[in-house]
Amino acid sequence: MAAPISEGTVPWPKADAARYTAAGYWSGRPLGDQLRETAARTPDTTALVDGDRRLTYAELADRADALAVRLLDLGLTPGDRIVVQLPNSWEFTVLTWACLRAGIVPVMALPAHRRLELAYLVAHSEAAAIAVPDRLRGFDHQALAHELGKEVPGPWHVLVAGTDIAPAGLDLRALCASGEDPAADRVRLDAVTPGSREVAVFLLSGGTTGLPKLIARTHDDYAYNARASAEVSAVDADTVYLVSLPAGHNFPLACPGILGTLLVGGRVVMLPSPEPARVFATVAAEGVTHTAVVPAVAGRWLEHAEQHGAEPMSSLRVLQVGGSRLADELARRVRPVLGTTLQQVFGMAEGLLNYTRLDDPEDIICTTQGRPMSPDDEVRLVDELDQDVPDGEPGSLLTRGPYTPRGYYRAPEHNRRAFTDDGWYRSGDICRLTPEGNLVVEGRDKDMINRCGEKVSAEEVENLVYELTDGISQVAAVAMPDPALGERVCLYIVAAPGHPAPALDAIRATMEKAGVARFKLPEHLVYVQELAATKVGKIDKKALRDDIAERMRSGTS
Repeated sequence: MAAPISEGTVPWPKADAARYTAAGYWSGRPLGDQLRETAARTPDTTALVDGDRRLTYAELADRADALAVRLLDLGLTPGDRIVVQLPNSWEFTVLTWACLRAGIVPVMALPAHRRLELAYLVAHSEAAAIAVPDRLRGFDHQALAHELGKEVPGPWHVLVAGTDIAPAGLDLRALCASGEDPAADRVRLDAVTPGSREVAVFLLSGGTTGLPKLIARTHDDYAYNARASAEVSAVDADTVYLVSLPAGHNFPLACPGILGTLLVGGRVVMLPSPEPARVFATVAAEGVTHTAVVPAVAGRWLEHAEQHGAEPMSSLRVLQVGGSRLADELARRVRPVLGTTLQQVFGMAEGLLNYTRLDDPEDIICTTQGRPMSPDDEVRLVDELDQDVPDGEPGSLLTRGPYTPRGYYRAPEHNRRAFTDDGWYRSGDICRLTPEGNLVVEGRDKDMINRCGEKVSAEEVENLVYELTDGISQVAAVAMPDPALGERVCLYIVAAPGHPAPALDAIRATMEKAGVARFKLPEHLVYVQELAATKVGKIDKKALRDDIAERMRSGTS
């Protein structure tokens, strides 16, 4: 039997919780109930679009309630965990809403995850179920899901979205059908509604120390995250919000994303990818007003608009860009090329969100990453001794606030490093503060590779290479600049004496066979006699990053 979630979470101090409640940030109402209230106000309004499928708020709410009841009938109980590894689809949205109604906690995996990541997530969260597509881009997710069940001590349910359902699987689309008595479903779920300070969803960290940590977001803090984001982004009942980034990410899920749009009565449009031609056609067909992308995608859209015209994007009012630093020169092209307002978003699944405001001067929009969303977001920039740096100087970002949890789930050792004794979260970002109060991101103080918005732990890659590849004396993984993706994974390798240097293709094949997500696979290899080291003997990652950047510039890589 899985341990209660409360045993692994770190609560906010009582005084802070009382302050956030008194200020109105925490409403005391679970997210599922708030979504139900929106549906009751606008039952006939279109809530969700996925290709040819269109669901009104009443239909979406009734399907979610019916699914929630069926999950309970399967034996899942409030507080149980389900790993969600679905592509952008109507099933993702119905399942997420159903979980919020039943108090079942979704663990937001990514479609790109494979055995290594999923086995960890299942074990660490003590999940009782998983939701997957049957096949996606040639990969059999269903087969892997059933294999994972062999390692689960208790009951295991595999929910499959697709047409090819194995005998042991459950047809998620059938489970999402409307119930025979929606009123009875509502009554049953209202009786088990979770507390507002209970965990609503587990998000994944982009941590630097191996596999991702689980971030426990409560109904109170995550509802505020979504609602306040909607307000600062001018998302309302007239909004048509396009989801083309992986929906399980915090950015498209609740910044304001799917949840923020549904909470205010807007329409959500799902697309499987941000491929420019399909996005432009969908924006035109649906009258999309808001969407969110990472810098690499923004660059592709700008190129497409310059080659084919931006007329299909005429309805787009706000283009949010986040996930990594957007280059100033790229930012300055958004309004002239796409004719829309850029909103830079700098945040983290661990909490703090910074937005440029829609009425900011163009120079601030294009050269800063915004300012904190909440009046009670606390931000400090500190040096190596945790002393505040002078105004305008770069420092390491610490933060606390009404939607920034005080610790990762079941990770006491890591929490001691990631949080100060008085609750400040160490984001790992190096920032400076402008006189107007906006943050400018200068880099990272953690060993992280940001590949098209997906955070890759260099330490994890190094450990995998050591474990899976023979003939290596030393290895270092670093970020390699890339104009399309932002960064790629580069390996520096010192071969062991008497061993041939391993080939990049062989390393990639071995890692992929071990079930490592493809976005973590190294894409460039540099052989050296020895690794650059600091004065105290540690591998000098900064020197290696500088070296690969220079190799790229000079064409000697």
